[in-house]
Amino acid sequence: MHLDPSLPILVSVLFGILVIGFTLRRFHQPHVVGYLVAGILLGPYVFAVVEDKELIGRLGAIGVVLLLFFIGMEVSPKRLVSSWRVAVIGTLFQILVSILCVWLLGEWLGWPVNRSILMGFVISLSSTAVVLKILQEWGELDTDVGQDVLGVLLVQDLAIIPMLIVIGLLGGDTPSLLTVSMQIGGGAFMIFFMGWLFVKESVHLPLAKWLKNDHEMQVFAALMICFGFALITGLLELSTALGAFAAGMLISSARETQWVHQSLEPFRVVFVALFFVSIGMLVDINFIIEHWFQITTMVAAVFLTNTFINAGIIRMLDDSWSDSLYAGALLSQIGEFSFVLAAVGLQAGIINQYGYQMAIAVIAISLLLSPTWITFIKKIVLRKT
Repeated sequence: MHLDPSLPILVSVLFGILVIGFTLRRFHQPHVVGYLVAGILLGPYVFAVVEDKELIGRLGAIGVVLLLFFIGMEVSPKRLVSSWRVAVIGTLFQILVSILCVWLLGEWLGWPVNRSILMGFVISLSSTAVVLKILQEWGELDTDVGQDVLGVLLVQDLAIIPMLIVIGLLGGDTPSLLTVSMQIGGGAFMIFFMGWLFVKESVHLPLAKWLKNDHEMQVFAALMICFGFALITGLLELSTALGAFAAGMLISSARETQWVHQSLEPFRVVFVALFFVSIGMLVDINFIIEHWFQITTMVAAVFLTNTFINAGIIRMLDDSWSDSLYAGALLSQIGEFSFVLAAVGLQAGIINQYGYQMAIAVIAISLLLSPTWITFIKKIVLRKT
């Protein structure tokens, strides 16, 4: 009998996720940690069960799109707009302070200015996927802290575009006028669209009444809405995840969330898991062992600085100290889109291969340890309140 070579790999991945997931759940760790550990163990640097990281990474990217789509369905546009001060002002201050901190460190280490700016960008982005997954699992997405953090994460996603332009300029690459125009136009379109959803009391989806009793067509319609919006924002040189989030808000405004949830929930679980597995596969254990002291120091510095920078800024915008500290902990890790910034910095010659591997290790470990750090800060906050 002919055996598909991908079948043993698929079984190994599923078995690894099950065993590691059940083991870590006994220690009250979220599923995210299990997926990351499974990726590390199954990846090319440990047991090498899966060597095609690009395929897993592409499938994982679908998971991010689906995750943001589901988050969009749970968000109230009015409540999101009401916290715009924290989202916009807080994010801008946080990025500037992160760059300043890294620039001061770079002056001590003798880094060129362009490298300091790049690394400031890298540490300023938090993980949309990790934070929203944790808030969902803990049932805190609809809280005041959850809404504030969600707003910050969305503004960070929009901030990636000017960051990429700046990195290109620092590396000597000038973006075309067409690209910049499309990004500006795309950003304006997204703001207009979310404003329209805010004003509208209810939205009617075309063909909605024909879909109510047809489960198979519901699956395709839901996927079409999710990936259609992601495609639009991708063509406009924006984040595809941002488009999926807007699609989720549209579904929520149309009061059609029930059948969409039922149709796409299994897809979301599988592809989000693959996303975190793909991140785990990037971790080079040998590199971490060789440079463990530098990496440990940088990860600790990232958690401390990001937590207290975000907490201080949110506190200045009138939140309580306990909520601000908890929000700071939620935003303390380095985000998945920072992998993209590091890769662009490597291509632009701003960092070398060593710097790139160091960035990958610090980002991945911060993602891995993030749930533990958030839980620790949360317990401290609860004791004080």
